Parts: sequence; C-alpha cells; structure tokens
Amino acid sequence: MEKIIVDITKQTNWYVITGGPSSGKTTTVNLLRDRGYITTMEHARHFLDTQRLKGRTIEDVRKNQREFQLGVLDMQIEQENEINPEVQVFLDRAIPDALAYYMFLNLSVDDRLTVALKKVCYKKIFIMDYLPLKNDYARNENAEAQKRIHELITEVYESFPFPVVHVPVLPAEERVDFILKNL
Repeated sequence: MEKIIVDITKQTNWYVITGGPSSGKTTTVNLLRDRGYITTMEHARHFLDTQRLKGRTIEDVRKNQREFQLGVLDMQIEQENEINPEVQVFLDRAIPDALAYYMFLNLSVDDRLTVALKKVCYKKIFIMDYLPLKNDYARNENAEAQKRIHELITEVYESFPFPVVHVPVLPAEERVDFILKNL
C-alpha cells in the first residue's frame, strides 16, 4: 500500500482507538469516557441502529455493502468536521478505517473517501490487538475475517505519517492505563 499524502501542517489533539472487530475498542473508549475524557461513538453500529429505527433489518442493510460503508463514512466525516482540533478527543475508529473496510470488501474507493483521507490528521493511533471474537446483532465476522480486517486496519494506519502504538491484550482497565501512559 502506498503512503497516503496528507497535509502535515494541520494538527489536532485527536487520538484514534482502532483495531479489528472484537478488539475492545468501544470498551476502551467507554472506560476513557468514564475517566472524564472526551470520546466519540463508533459509527458502524450507530448507522445500523438508525437504519433499524427506520424499519430496516440488519440483513437488509448489509446486503448493500457500498451503501452501508458510505453511510458509516458520511457519519465519520461529519463527526470529524465538527470536532475542535485543539480539544483532546479519543475517537472510536476514524475515517481511515473506512479504507480498510473498502479493501476487505473489494469495493472501489470513491471520491468522498479519497478527499476525506487527504484531510485527516491525528495525534496518535492506538491499534488494539484483537480479543476472542464475540458476535452480536451488529458484528457478524468470523475469526478469519477478524484477522484480515485487523491486518488491513494496521496496514492503512501505518501508511499515514502519524505515530502508531499497538495496544497488547490486557485487562480492560490496564489497556486504558497503557494508552494514557503512551500519549
């Protein structure tokens, strides 16, 4: 994968918590929020929930992966456009995660994603090592898919000029402590 060219003069105080499915991202972000830090929500689950409120089933939403990925991307772009770059924020996934999912699903990259990727800026990326897979209504990957998505997320974020820290498998509170010690 080629390095992605971004405007390195832009700076934010944003930290990305990412990793493959079932890596403890949301648990970690929720624990950070409980400790008083500003955090964001994970948009794939939120998009699914909004579609369910409109009467669509999860299966119906997932049938059209391009529509699903674009819906999630649009939410992520809107969120990142609204965050003050100076405020310290922990993001539960970020725009580059979309590229990893596009690659995993063999979707062609559209202009919205290309433009958004050129504008991203993060202080540091924390990639969570994945945990045993636990599926639920919104998560339906198998262990092979979990591993491949994790690899693609790692590849994507390491193609950017932002520092990347790999967060080992630890008890949840210790993972939060590890992240805070590595800011």
